[in-house]
Amino acid sequence: MKTENILVIGGSGKTGRRVAENLMQVGHNVRIVGRKTTPAFDWENPETYDDALKDMDRAYIVYYPDLAVPGSRDAITTLTEKALEAGLEKVVLLSGKGESEAEACEEIVANSGLNYTLVRASWFNQNFSEGAFLDFILKGTVALPMPKAKIPFVDVNDIADVVSKVLLDDSYNGRTITVTGPQKRTFKEVVGIMAEASKKQIQFVPISIDEFKDGMRKAGLPDSYVWLFGYLFKEVLGNPENQEISDDVAKVLGRPAIDFETFAFKTAETGVWN
Repeated sequence: MKTENILVIGGSGKTGRRVAENLMQVGHNVRIVGRKTTPAFDWENPETYDDALKDMDRAYIVYYPDLAVPGSRDAITTLTEKALEAGLEKVVLLSGKGESEAEACEEIVANSGLNYTLVRASWFNQNFSEGAFLDFILKGTVALPMPKAKIPFVDVNDIADVVSKVLLDDSYNGRTITVTGPQKRTFKEVVGIMAEASKKQIQFVPISIDEFKDGMRKAGLPDSYVWLFGYLFKEVLGNPENQEISDDVAKVLGRPAIDFETFAFKTAETGVWN
C-alpha cells in the first residue's frame, strides 16, 4: 500500500478526529489543521490555505461551522483552486443531506478539476454526546422544534469509516455517498432511548423554532449559530427527502450502519451523560 500524505481539515471535530485516527492506524502521514495548528488553517483567511496544502496528496474537507453559512462557496472555491495548483490527487467533502447551500458547494468541488467524492450526512448521533444537545441531556430536558420529523440519525464512526475508505479508494471518484442510520427516529423517540440507556429521567419538550432560537440567544450564542440552527431545523428537517434512509454505509463498508440504540448504550457506559 502506498503511503499517502493526507490533509484533514477539521481534524479536531467529530468526524475529522476519527478520520485522522483511522488513516494513521494504517500508516498514512496525516496533517491535521485548524486555527491553532502549525501550519495554521483558518477558513476565514485564504492566505493560510497554501501552507496547509503543501506536499499533500489527498484531503478531507470539513467546512466550519456548516456549508450552509454565507461565505462557504467562496471559501470552497478558493480552497479547491489552490488544491488543484498544489497537485492534490483527490479531495473528499463532508456535506449535509438536503441542504441547498451545501449542494452548491458540492457543485464547486465537482467542477474543480480535482478527483473527488462527496459524502452527504444526516444529523449525527453524537450531537447528543459531543455536541450542541449534550447540555439538554445533562439537564434532563430536551427542548427542540420539529417534533414530527423522522430523522435517520447517523453515527459519526460510520461517517469516519466511510470517509477513510472513499478517500483512499479511487473507485469512488466522482460519486456521492449518502450516509444515514438504519432507522428513522423522532426526537422524542431518541430521547426515550437515551433515557433508558442512561437510566436517567430525560423528557422531550416540543417547542417552536423561534423559541429555540430565543433560547440560543439568551445562552449567549452568536447570531451566526442562531441563524444556522434555525435553518437546519426548518429547511433540512422540514424537507421530506431528508427522512429517507440510505444503505450506502453498508454498501461501502460491508457491514450494517450503527443504530441509535447501539450508540446510546455504548455512550451511556462512558458516563458522559451522568
